[in-house]
Amino acid sequence: MKLIVGGVLAAALVSGCGSDDDGGESGGSDKGAQAKTLGKISMPKVGEDTDSRGTWVTDSTFVKSEVNKLVGYSLDGAKSKWKLPLGGSLCWASPHMTKDGLTAILFQDGAGDDAECTKVGLLDLNKGKLVWQKEGSDNEGNAGVEFDEVTIGGGTVAAGGTEGGGAWSLDGKPLWKPPYVADCNDEGYAGGDDKLVAIRGCESEENSSTKRLEVQTVDPKTRDVKSSYKLDGKFEHAHVISTAPLVVAADTGDSDGGSGVTDILTIDDSGKQGKLLSTIDVLAKGFQPDCPAVNVEGCNDLALDKASSTLYLSSEVDVDDGGPGDRITGLNLKTGKETGKTKMAESRSLIPVQTDDDGSLVAYQGSTYSDPGGVVRIDPKDFGMETLQTHPDDMKNVESDMDTYGDCTMIYTGKKLYIGDNTATRPTADSKARPLAVVFGP
Repeated sequence: MKLIVGGVLAAALVSGCGSDDDGGESGGSDKGAQAKTLGKISMPKVGEDTDSRGTWVTDSTFVKSEVNKLVGYSLDGAKSKWKLPLGGSLCWASPHMTKDGLTAILFQDGAGDDAECTKVGLLDLNKGKLVWQKEGSDNEGNAGVEFDEVTIGGGTVAAGGTEGGGAWSLDGKPLWKPPYVADCNDEGYAGGDDKLVAIRGCESEENSSTKRLEVQTVDPKTRDVKSSYKLDGKFEHAHVISTAPLVVAADTGDSDGGSGVTDILTIDDSGKQGKLLSTIDVLAKGFQPDCPAVNVEGCNDLALDKASSTLYLSSEVDVDDGGPGDRITGLNLKTGKETGKTKMAESRSLIPVQTDDDGSLVAYQGSTYSDPGGVVRIDPKDFGMETLQTHPDDMKNVESDMDTYGDCTMIYTGKKLYIGDNTATRPTADSKARPLAVVFGP
């Protein structure tokens, strides 16, 4: 899955931060270009954790979700261009966008304690305007259905959750609702480019507390099922990493550290009946992707190259200086076999961010006690690592706070690294330096 940033910038797969970093001595003399702190958005003052998931970059605007509003900034993050009040907290933000900068958001119907996530909006990221906002209805025609998440794909905005689902065209026309079947519902949808995938859950006949999950590639305009694949009954939740190729992160309930993933499955959905191509045992290999517990989209800390069908994941290993550090491994999605791995020689996090058009991997290298973080490029053939940029020394504590305590989205494009926290939180004694977002670049 590659996100086309504004349709004209380099392709980028958003990734996240949140890896523990115990610090260590920096190795090597290659520092790359010395980056500057171009912009820094302060953490809003909140009394409790508040969703601020949305982070997007178009060809002209950096957009960040804040508290009950969205704000568009110049590409360096230094100047506000527009503000869009939502009237309620953001509940979900699709990472996908159309070539002309449209994306989908889900937000609450008010600011009170009884507010619910019922409002679906099509957002113009460049203009800072809601093209439209809609509410869904249940099977009895009652409006105000609460949704869990929303996505955009194939020219369709689709929202889903345990109470129901709905879809709209980009001009706001209602398209379809998921078919009503007793004890079954569309748990959510995954979009991107011209595809839409639904995760369908049905209560088990033997045990009403468990569900049988089915991955359905559907027609975005009609929801007609084009291909379906039933997951093994051991899986409790499923997340879609990519719709093309179709890659699913599934969880038996035993995921390590609440990562939401025990296995990654690649499915051939070219026929009516989907076929399993490969399985990657995430739990056994110690890989560290991060997926939300119950939502269909939202996985991060990974990158995927379509051309070579290679998935990049990090894992924690003991490194040369005696401490824990991260290593990135490439895996062929058609076979599930490793294509190579980085050689780590220092204790710091290493998080996949995106793949470039030439197949090389761009990753974030976390800060240590003595050295700031930066951006590196990894050769997909020999997994050699080249530093692209090193961040300012006075930002290493900020990076450490975001890396250790934050749940972040990262986008690298135009030689700039954008890091946006997905949650606005109250500062603690250990994370006083943590901003909501920061932009590094030349």
